[in-house]
Amino acid sequence: MQINPADISPEVHQAKMRFGIIGNAPALIAAVTRAIQVAPIDLSVLIAGESGSGKEFFPKIIHSFSSRKHNKYIAVNCGAIPEGTIDSELFGHEKGAFTGAVSSRKGYFEEADGGTIFLDEVAELPLTTQARLLRVLESGEFLKVGSSTVQKTNIRIVAATNVDMIKAVEDGRFREDLYYRLSTVLISIPPLRERGNDIALLSRKFASDFAEKYRMPEIQFEDSARQLMMQYRWPGNVRQLKNVVEQIALFEAGSQVTADSIESYLPQASTVYSPTITNHSSSSSHSYENEREILFNMIFRLQREIETLKNLVAGNKSMPTALLDAPHNKSTYSDSSSIVNYSNIKGGDIVTPEEDDLLHEVKDVIGHEVTSSMTLEETERETIRRSLERNGGRRKATAQELNISERTLYRKIKEYGLE
Repeated sequence: MQINPADISPEVHQAKMRFGIIGNAPALIAAVTRAIQVAPIDLSVLIAGESGSGKEFFPKIIHSFSSRKHNKYIAVNCGAIPEGTIDSELFGHEKGAFTGAVSSRKGYFEEADGGTIFLDEVAELPLTTQARLLRVLESGEFLKVGSSTVQKTNIRIVAATNVDMIKAVEDGRFREDLYYRLSTVLISIPPLRERGNDIALLSRKFASDFAEKYRMPEIQFEDSARQLMMQYRWPGNVRQLKNVVEQIALFEAGSQVTADSIESYLPQASTVYSPTITNHSSSSSHSYENEREILFNMIFRLQREIETLKNLVAGNKSMPTALLDAPHNKSTYSDSSSIVNYSNIKGGDIVTPEEDDLLHEVKDVIGHEVTSSMTLEETERETIRRSLERNGGRRKATAQELNISERTLYRKIKEYGLE
């Protein structure tokens, strides 16, 4: 589902044009609208979203639509500053405060007085720095490193994170009081896989930009390529899509890009697909589906290949009909060069050696036999049970192995009675 551009407000159009935001997905338009609405109100804002989803645009929108737009805007990557120097970077220091402090220095909070500070990867802040930041948010006061003189600053803080902040609070890695101070207003940025046709729009835009940049003929995407891109999970979001299109624009310049071409540019471990979810009534309605797809997308793909092979066997006119209908568990088919063995999966279905190889591949991935008639729930339960056994019941290790959150794993364990 996409929003008709004619139904988008002029302010949102202006923000999209100014900051180069491509797409009309409802969740994206809602996030831009929310940023514009909160901009004039001097509140702290927390922007949550996966890495590469475009969180860095939203602090700029907030600053440009606020009364602070003529003052400084400073972006700080908290994860890129060493723990030993981050207090000095943010709050400044006095001469002689530490080895190498040959002169006093202003920090970002002093430099940006009257403006906006964007704290990217805010969850990476050390706990001591979090306490200092909380004081700034509560009273506008701070101390330079090595100073006893309280200074005042008038700044607006916009923070961003790709971390589950509630989990970080529960684990003691982030102060609860600071979390609620920062998240006075929360803006959630949708991942690329949930933005539907925005994927095609972004691909065309990136292809055109790179053709102009490298002065090469522009690539064109066939229907199969567009369908594959719509189904792929894009774990790296817009950043990954841009990287893939750039490579294709260089090495496939001027060509018609097919699904096979795109697949060769995707990481081998990630060339599996899940349906793109573009319309949800609530966040809770889509979380289970996403997690389920993440866990089983490889199995589904292999099972589809099995079904394809079975159809090919069934359609082979030269193969004896009696063989295809054989109800027994072991059969043999002789030709002029070899004897081929066939095994029964379940319920009398015939399995070719190619299918058997695929089944063993699935078994190697999830650690147990998978039959073509197993339901999704049965496969899911058995996969989780085997993973728990392999990890000695350690839920954190099991969640990491299955690439799902611990919270999801706890729910699955309870749902399937695996306590």
